[in-house]
Amino acid sequence: MDLFISLVHQVVGGKVKKPGKRGRKPAKIDLKAKLERSRQSARECRARKKLRYQYLEELVSSRERAICALREELEMYKQWCMAMDQGKIPSEIKALLTGEEQSKSQQNSSRHMKAGKTDANSNSW
Repeated sequence: MDLFISLVHQVVGGKVKKPGKRGRKPAKIDLKAKLERSRQSARECRARKKLRYQYLEELVSSRERAICALREELEMYKQWCMAMDQGKIPSEIKALLTGEEQSKSQQNSSRHMKAGKTDANSNSW
């Protein structure tokens, strides 16, 4: 019988151990509930992935639009430079220069008018 016990059970340190899996036995979980949680988790994962890809696509398209706008601006500046190399001043640059001069003169005149008003106000005391 000792031979039988030694074949079926192992004696380790004076304790009898039964053969089989080691560690804790898994708790009996409802299989349907586990499958439903898994499905729900997969749905949420796909939804997050979809949102992430939509965000990245919008980001790429906005960057592409910005690149196109910068290329157009660069081409405009190249044309202006070629015109100036030929001794011509583009009308856009003239408008910018005259617009700056006009805005400076308007700012100066408004400053003089404000200064005049404050002088007039200080005399009324």
